[in-house]
Amino acid sequence: MLDELKNGRKTVGIKQSLKAVEAGTARLLFIAKDADEKVVGNLKVLAQNSSIEIVYVDTMKQLGKACGIEVGASAACLLK
Repeated sequence: MLDELKNGRKTVGIKQSLKAVEAGTARLLFIAKDADEKVVGNLKVLAQNSSIEIVYVDTMKQLGKACGIEVGASAACLLK
């Protein structure tokens, strides 16, 4: 699944992922396990309420790399 993040349509980061979930364009949400709960908490609740599957990734660094960026990412979404 992480492979899709490199080439697929996606959002990277909390703000962009939140917008995608709110707009109903997200089909899959990735959250880093080491991300601060205060930062990802609202996004998790919104995704669960919207019936969007959440996939947990071990580290922010790993998620960032999967997205093709040099820095860590707390969250990312694959878009419909």
